[in-house]
Amino acid sequence: MLKRFIAYYGPHKKMLVLDMAASLLISVIGMVYPIMTNRMLNTYIPEKMYDKIVIAGVIVLALYAVRMFLRFFVQYYGHVIGVKMQSRMRIDLFKHLQKLPFEFYDNNETGRIMTRITSDLFEVCELAHHGPENLLISSVMIILSFCYLLSIDWILTLIVFACVPILVVVTLHYRKLMNRAFEDRRKSNATINAAVESSVTGIRVTKAYTNAECEIEKFERGDDQFVDASKRAYNAMAKFFSSTSFVSDVFNVFILIAGGLFLYGGRITFGDYSTFIVSVNLFINPVNTLINFMEQYQNGVTGFKRFLEIMDEKPETDSPDAKELTDVNGEIEFRNVSYSYDETKEVLHDINLKIEKGRKLALVGPSGGGKTTLCHLLPHFYTLGPENGAILIDGQDIRSLTLDSVRRNIGIVQQDVFLFVGTIRENILYGRPDATEEEVIEAAKRANIHNYVMTLANGYDTEIGERGVKLSGGQKQRLSIARVFLKDPAILILDEATSALDNTTEVLIQQALDELCKVRTTLVVAHRLSTIRNADEIAVVMDGKITERGTHEELMALGGTYKSLYSLQFRDNDIFE
Repeated sequence: MLKRFIAYYGPHKKMLVLDMAASLLISVIGMVYPIMTNRMLNTYIPEKMYDKIVIAGVIVLALYAVRMFLRFFVQYYGHVIGVKMQSRMRIDLFKHLQKLPFEFYDNNETGRIMTRITSDLFEVCELAHHGPENLLISSVMIILSFCYLLSIDWILTLIVFACVPILVVVTLHYRKLMNRAFEDRRKSNATINAAVESSVTGIRVTKAYTNAECEIEKFERGDDQFVDASKRAYNAMAKFFSSTSFVSDVFNVFILIAGGLFLYGGRITFGDYSTFIVSVNLFINPVNTLINFMEQYQNGVTGFKRFLEIMDEKPETDSPDAKELTDVNGEIEFRNVSYSYDETKEVLHDINLKIEKGRKLALVGPSGGGKTTLCHLLPHFYTLGPENGAILIDGQDIRSLTLDSVRRNIGIVQQDVFLFVGTIRENILYGRPDATEEEVIEAAKRANIHNYVMTLANGYDTEIGERGVKLSGGQKQRLSIARVFLKDPAILILDEATSALDNTTEVLIQQALDELCKVRTTLVVAHRLSTIRNADEIAVVMDGKITERGTHEELMALGGTYKSLYSLQFRDNDIFE
């Protein structure tokens, strides 16, 4: 872990060296004051060398002015190094998140992921800056002050130094407790963030069902966990600091007693005794700095561990000999496909389907039968094992093709449309970022959304809000269709694209979808069976198996599940009418 952390210092070596050099000079200048104090008390003042007293004061003042600029350099550029390292880690983490498979997002809440990118990496940034600085300055100050104390009186110095092993033992003991406690605190903080993200995203549902109290209760449970974890963390930290502070206080007691006895016995002079008292603080303070640094170290290490947890997640990768999918005709074949999300239940079993170029296959059946899973497997969102059959596009196993080339040639329109914060234009351009303005407008026209956009004051530059909150369901759906028109894929997946719309809006969108399906191979998951009567073939999927196949007329004549579903749906429609 340390090696991976140090690697992020790589691009900042020169600035880090300058920062450490400045820190070293700060330490050296810190030794000037006790040296000058000793000379004044033992030489300049007793011998009435007033000119030397003034010169010494001026020298110390000048060095302190230099130290002021050095501290500015260390504080500013040291933090800049930390921020740049944090930025690099954040970018690396975000890039890695883009490469992770669907399974990762199935098992990790958005709020928890956001915590890793924000607050966790902030603590890493603080460690990146203060870690080397504190270690260098404190270590140098301890060594220099210890050597100087030895030059005054070695026995008195060893008496003081005898307390250090006790301090080390106490530090190591409580560090383990702090490590566990702060790890729990991080996890509970992530729980709070996840609760906030979920609640804010679903605020309209919360208000619609007047369930604010339920959300508050869930948040308070997470907050209670955070408070409890914080109590344990701060309890360990309080024990740590109170114990180490007590040991540090013992330093001063030993100096007071031993120094007084040595002075009384004539072993040291009053000037040496005064200098020792001043100098011993130069030894104790950096020791305390290292002790206080433990909290920051613990936070930073915990944050970096959580960063590495995601970075070590296995990303989606192409097979070593993967080829680009080019000149796509759009022929699709599911060959003996079986799949399960976990070992407990098989979602698909021995599926065999073939869709010829430019034809439309509709999948119907009860919810949970496996229709959407088939749609997710085709763009390689989930990977089939070698024993689970194969999915082919134009006769090529998608596992032998690059992920990007497969997905570039597949367009998806879902019931739950996701739009990004930004303008209408930016969301349409998501289909092909390098498209021209004319191509964007043409795609909008073909999706039956252009006329609506022209009624808006800002036209295509209209902000749509988070997830398109300022648009109606039908407008969002047509915007997503325009996005696919711009992408112009050879293969199209329609996953219940019209099931949540009113009849008038459905007509507009169905016209757009019919236009979109032309000359494309289309896989349709249908809830409203009236929308797929003209499909080239319909497959009934139940319990992960295909139980019926044929055209609408053939399946109606068969008198099986499809006819039952169709009759039930239209009977329900008659009831509501």
